[in-house]
Amino acid sequence: MPAERSFGMDHNHYDWSPFTKRGVLRWPEGARVALCVIVNLERFEWQAPEGSFQVAALSGGVPPPRFPDYMRLSHRDYGHRVGIFRVLDVLQKYGIKPTIALDAFSAEHYPFLVNHCIQRGCEIIGHGISVSQMITSEMSEPQERQYIHDSVEALKLHTGAAPTGWLGAEYGESARTPQLLSQEGIRYVCDWTNDEQPYPMKSPYGELFALPIMLELDDVNALWDRHVAIGRYENMLKEAFDVMYRDSSESGRLLTLNLHPWLIGQPYRIRYLDAALGHMMRRKGVWAASGSEIIDWYRQNPPVV
Repeated sequence: MPAERSFGMDHNHYDWSPFTKRGVLRWPEGARVALCVIVNLERFEWQAPEGSFQVAALSGGVPPPRFPDYMRLSHRDYGHRVGIFRVLDVLQKYGIKPTIALDAFSAEHYPFLVNHCIQRGCEIIGHGISVSQMITSEMSEPQERQYIHDSVEALKLHTGAAPTGWLGAEYGESARTPQLLSQEGIRYVCDWTNDEQPYPMKSPYGELFALPIMLELDDVNALWDRHVAIGRYENMLKEAFDVMYRDSSESGRLLTLNLHPWLIGQPYRIRYLDAALGHMMRRKGVWAASGSEIIDWYRQNPPVV
């Protein structure tokens, strides 16, 4: 079936909205930039189930992959064992409440980490089953519906609360994912990387919003995929924030960072994250908040024309 063409886009997940034609968005206490930091805790399986899909060039380890791919498995497990504590300590230093994207297998197999994140006051959002099982359009609708349901139920069981947010494993979605997430009770999605403000998405099952991640500042996208030098990455974070802060003089902006402890939590990288976040948090008018806090505010205080 051919795509449906409309003004600005060829899908119906949300309305196209050029930034210059919107109303004014105000953050709490007159803040200019809302800062949300998402930290990924995702398990790489020893052997993914037959028929599951993972990115061919999945980051981590040293290629070419082989079975057992212990290099990538242990490289990523560094994040669960060491890196996560460094990253959380830096965020706590600056009073930044983390949003933890937690997959079902991490929730099940790492109860210590789940409790640690809860005790730190983190928000926990859905992140699929595992990094080696992502959503694609190769799934049937019943398969995808079950995948989402199982992910949400795992977090309910192991964290004691249903997640309200979702970040797909490797940003994976099918053409129907937002609506299936909404049907399962998810209120905001982080997979769409197309804006500097939240925005409403369309679903017949209730309110659904996008909390856009700044994709080019995702540490995997920058440091691993594009081989950006770590010192340059620090400057990218600072420069992006500075421009958004300047541009927020008339309407609030959102900077959502997506971080992976196995990568940014390495001992020679963490100080660059520390320096970048310190640069941001020293400015007046920065609201560091969790994903749900930002979406709740946006829902109750939409842009005013």
